[in-house]
Amino acid sequence: MILMQGKGVSTGVERGKLYFYHRADSTVVKCASDNLEEEKRRLVDAQEKAREQLEQLAEKCREEAGDESAILFETHALFVEDEDYVECIMNELEAEQCNIEHAVQTAGVQFAEMFANMDDAYMQARAADVRDVTQRILNNLMGIVPGGIDSEEPVILAADDLAPSETIQLDKSKILAFATQGGSGNSHTAILARTMGIPAICGLGDSIRPEYAGRMAYIDGETGRLVIDPDEITLKGFQDKYQKQVEMKRLLQAMKGQEDVTLDGKHVNVYCNIGSPADVDAVLANDGQGIGLFRSEFLYLAASDYPTEDEQFAAYKAVAAAMNGKRVIIRTLDIGADKQADYFNLTKEENPAMGLRAIRICLNRPEVFRTQLRALYRASAFGKVAIMFPMITSVWEIKECRRACKSVMQELQEEGVPFNPDTEIGIMIETPASVFIADELAKEVDFFSVGTNDLTQYTLACDRQCNDLGKFFDPHHPAVLRALKHAADAAHANGIWIGICGELGADLTLLPTFLALGMDELSVSPASVLPLRAEIRKSIAKTCDLKLLEC
Repeated sequence: MILMQGKGVSTGVERGKLYFYHRADSTVVKCASDNLEEEKRRLVDAQEKAREQLEQLAEKCREEAGDESAILFETHALFVEDEDYVECIMNELEAEQCNIEHAVQTAGVQFAEMFANMDDAYMQARAADVRDVTQRILNNLMGIVPGGIDSEEPVILAADDLAPSETIQLDKSKILAFATQGGSGNSHTAILARTMGIPAICGLGDSIRPEYAGRMAYIDGETGRLVIDPDEITLKGFQDKYQKQVEMKRLLQAMKGQEDVTLDGKHVNVYCNIGSPADVDAVLANDGQGIGLFRSEFLYLAASDYPTEDEQFAAYKAVAAAMNGKRVIIRTLDIGADKQADYFNLTKEENPAMGLRAIRICLNRPEVFRTQLRALYRASAFGKVAIMFPMITSVWEIKECRRACKSVMQELQEEGVPFNPDTEIGIMIETPASVFIADELAKEVDFFSVGTNDLTQYTLACDRQCNDLGKFFDPHHPAVLRALKHAADAAHANGIWIGICGELGADLTLLPTFLALGMDELSVSPASVLPLRAEIRKSIAKTCDLKLLEC
């Protein structure tokens, strides 16, 4: 028996083969070729495969989000065999007598620059399409697997750790569980696992080795244990726990359709956190009553260039329409710190968590901000969309955001584009500064949503990504809970509602404290909705106290 011990960060028990995530090297190296016909044949094969992939993506988008969202992939499929594009590739291949990878990359750069230098804004936006199509053809030529998992069956995905830009591109249908050498309970791998409702373990260190690839393993996301070839006693323990897990899921199905209300009549909105339109399926399957946090930055992390207004609009509209009138809170771009997109060309910082990130980037780059706000307001005509600004630390920031919103609404009105002028505006409470001036901030917005991961990080001076800090990163710390009370009191004194969208919202041990604080909403991973609802429905709000706020 091989036993590996880490830290459980997403509960559940699973069995499957270990698959180690390999970062593909997409660097193109120019080399001479003495068989150009073979290079041309390889190009034809890569084009055909790209066209099939794009047609499949278009069909999937059409089923999930309608015709409008499928148009992008259909356009890409047509461009794969565009005569001018292919001719440019052929000219480069024959002139340089080189490998087809170099010819494709060179042609892609030339075409993208041509579009980017045009005067028409629509044509400029096509540069991103060229880059995407070129990268897809290159991936096929170089054997890079879309979704990062070359397996016919679902696997336990092992890695050193995964960056946000990597997690967003994974083929989720092939993942049973995560097991990482590093990371923490607040890493994006852990957050993704909780969203998907699958087990995850971090901090396994060197105990999880590449030579274990393909071995059958058992994973317990509660205890943090990963076992290969378990002995009879250990195997029976896993099997018993798995059966209890299946039974608990069956019992929780009875919570579907029930109200989120305590025995003494206190209503709590139980919403969900998502990172992409595809996550809405999990929200609906678990009966989430709304979306309390749509992490819009994952649209940027999944792209090779700035997402266009139409691309963002299609995503926001799809989510708003799918939720059918239920509130959808979309957080504006929260890039920076641990979430990096190369095309932003952000300066490397010594302490990026406290640097140029989130709303600071948006206010410094008004065109990027304007593009997103236009997409958000356009989507507001198709559902109950609310806009939330992250990393707010002062009143002037909100006023600048409001000014940007007003400008965008005026533009849309003049263009005759429908939108909801009464779209709710909220902010995240995730810094001590926002807590201390919560009373003034509450006068400027319609709601607060507490990001407990960052609030804990900044309040306790503990890096949320550092697993070594262990017990020092304590979301139950009285200072954190007192910050929640201060923000809740300020919100209610000013007549606005307040919720929690950080991972702490799903902590059932803190539910009595949240009820005593008068939290109006808890936004959690979809898999946490029904367990939280079950706990709310057997609670009595008026008997809850604030003892945990004491040292």
